[in-house]
Amino acid sequence: MKTIFSGVQPTGTVTLGNYIGAFRQFTELQHEYNCHFCIVDQHAITMRQDPKELQKTIRALAALYVASGIDPEKAVLFIQSEVPAHAQAGWLMQSISYIGELERMTQFKDKSDGQEGVSSALLTYPPLMAADIVLYNTDIVPVGDDQTQHMELTRTLAERFNSRYGKTLKIPEIRVPKTGARIKSLQEPTRKMSKSDPNKKATISLLDTPKEIEKKLKSAVTDSEGIVLFDETNKPGVSNLLAIESAMSGATIDEVVQKYDGLKYGDFKAGVAEAVISHLSPIQENYYNLIESAKLDTILDEGAQKANIVASATLKRMENAMGLGRKR
Repeated sequence: MKTIFSGVQPTGTVTLGNYIGAFRQFTELQHEYNCHFCIVDQHAITMRQDPKELQKTIRALAALYVASGIDPEKAVLFIQSEVPAHAQAGWLMQSISYIGELERMTQFKDKSDGQEGVSSALLTYPPLMAADIVLYNTDIVPVGDDQTQHMELTRTLAERFNSRYGKTLKIPEIRVPKTGARIKSLQEPTRKMSKSDPNKKATISLLDTPKEIEKKLKSAVTDSEGIVLFDETNKPGVSNLLAIESAMSGATIDEVVQKYDGLKYGDFKAGVAEAVISHLSPIQENYYNLIESAKLDTILDEGAQKANIVASATLKRMENAMGLGRKR
């Protein structure tokens, strides 16, 4: 059985775009692959975080994984900082990384542009990401198309390690989801929905109340034509809402278009809201049952134990290959 690794940062709020593009696919993948799902909290501190808030978001993200359908009997769910091999292997991968290739990373350039006192970790976190992946002998990494540059660097670093020190690391494949990878902003439908968007009207959180969802979708940008058709070029706002309802209801885009034939945008937006609320309701109920429960701690404790076994073994191979310590 092939192995999949995926890591999500515990920053911001998990959006409907994150759920459709990643979380929901994870629940399907866990039945076919050996899955490791990691809350990458060490990546989060490349930018300054409030410690108390970070601990809350780590736990919230873990609860959302499980509430969305991740089965701890089928997949390993764990927190990155609870597996020391991540930071240790990250240092090893830094040692074979070149400053020039790290400075070329688009996200580094975007996040450091115009900033004073840029953290060195913002520059060097791609090698840590590479370590996250190779520690689990990963075959496939499902990512959004905005992460393909980092994945290409991961492959480059793994190949460089093997070239220098002998075949030690598996070279992971990149998998970009065919559908649902980019649910768009409700206010700027030519841009993806982002959990870091300062405009709260632009995103739907998995924990938004029904009233909040209705209000956000009611104010979603469409156009002046008043015709519900799927045309991403000329009708990006309407097309985005159609994609959302299709993903939430399981109906095809054509079926959703037919549903609103002859109806006004007000009816259309209300219908999309109903589909979203109906889909998210059981997830929210599961989340609130889990968030303060001992069950969640047990899941994370067991996940860390399982992850430590695999990651520590890979780390030891890497150290032996590089000549570190005493060979055992």
